[in-house]
This record gives sequence, C-alpha cells and structure tokens, in this order.
Amino acid sequence: MSSKTKPVVGIIGNSQIINDRFNVQVVGQRNLRAIAEVAEALPLMFPAMPDVTDVDALLGAVDGILLTGARANVHPTCFGVEPNPKHEPYDQDRDAVALALTRAAVNRGVPLFGICRGFQEMNVAFGGSLHPEIRELPGRMNHRMPRLENGEVHPDPEVVFADRHDVKLVSGGVFARLLCCETIRVNSLHGQGIEEKGGRVVIEGVAEDGTIEAIRIADAPSFALGVQWHAEYDPQKNPINQTLFKAFGAALRERQRAA
Repeated sequence: MSSKTKPVVGIIGNSQIINDRFNVQVVGQRNLRAIAEVAEALPLMFPAMPDVTDVDALLGAVDGILLTGARANVHPTCFGVEPNPKHEPYDQDRDAVALALTRAAVNRGVPLFGICRGFQEMNVAFGGSLHPEIRELPGRMNHRMPRLENGEVHPDPEVVFADRHDVKLVSGGVFARLLCCETIRVNSLHGQGIEEKGGRVVIEGVAEDGTIEAIRIADAPSFALGVQWHAEYDPQKNPINQTLFKAFGAALRERQRAA
C-alpha cells in the first residue's frame, strides 16, 4: 500500500514539561507504530489544546481518531465530582478536546478507538463517571503497573506490560465476534476506571474482579470501541490486540472510500 492511499489517523497528544521549562505535546511511539504497522495507516499527532485544535476541521482531515493512554487522570469535574490533589496530575486541556472530539467523531461516523485514558474519556463523553482508584473498591485487584519493593516502577517493560488478568467478553457481542472467543487475557496499567457507564456506552468485557474493560458506543455508524488495557503495546505479535488494530484499519479504509 503506497503512502498516498493510506488512511490518516489523528492521534491525540499529551501535555508534558521537559527540562522543567518547555511545554510540549507528546505521543508514545508504540501508538504511532501500532497505527502504521498494524492498522496500516498514516499516524498524525494533533495537540490536546482546545485553543489550537479545531475539532470540526480535524475530523474533516482524518479518517479516524486514536485516543491514547496518558498519565493524567480525567478531571473529576467532567463528571460532577470534586477533585482531590492525591489523584493528580490532571490535563484539563486534553479533557476539553477529547470529550468534544469523541462525541463529534461518533456522530459523524469517524472511526474511533479509545485506549486506557481514551476508553475512560469515551465513557465520560457520554455521561458516565470514573472512580479515581479502582483498587480501593471492595473486591477489586490492583490494576496499576507492578512495582519493586522500594516502590519504584519495575524496570523491565516486559514485566510492566505483561498480561495480568482475564477479561470475560459478552457472549455474542462485538468483541466476542471480532475475537472469536469469550475470554481473553490482557495487560493492566491504570488507577482510574469506569464507575457508572455513560448512556450510550455498552459494556462488552469485564475483568475477573468486575472492572469494566471493553466498551462500544451504541448506534455508532462506524467503529467506536474502547479498551481499558494497553492494546498499543504489542499488536504486532499479540493476536488479540492485532485483531483490534486490524479491525480499526478496515474501518478507516471503509471511511476513506466513502469520503
């Protein structure tokens, strides 16, 4: 496939300060490679800055949107809860862009894939709420990345991003049909998670402790799926994540042909 015929995927950026002084927008390379190598599309980063990113113009320039994971939590005021300093950092500029963009993309039939924070943004965009620390709920496991005894994050990314728990998919649902199974095993690196689902949010998969891990948006005219796990980490070799990114790619090309 030549670069001229590849669909274009807008990938949301994240605010970061480097060298304690420079404000930048960044995207993890694994997201870029997942789009380029598995979805077979051209990744194009756009800033999560509401005064810079025109949602309508963006959606007219791309064939799909990837909402990535990020360190910052969705700000609690987005779902009617008072913020707590212990759940920082927040990125309210990204909130403003992502929530409006999610609704607009779905309404316009632009394929949308949400991962981790992106999954949470999809829920909030349609009226749902989040819990800041899923592990604090009774009966829930710790979904955060593994740490050493001294509290530092484990240095080996293969350990950090290893599959850690099962997800039971809804029988006959979109994910179960797509993946041809009803139980999958996924990695897990998040603190925040869905508490109350949004009005158009359909639960497609639940972890063994009851945490919602896979969703779709009801009545979406195109691909509108979200996963709580980091599907971008290994879709080149992981058959579950590969299938998801390939399905996203197929939706991109369908959108491109229809444009």
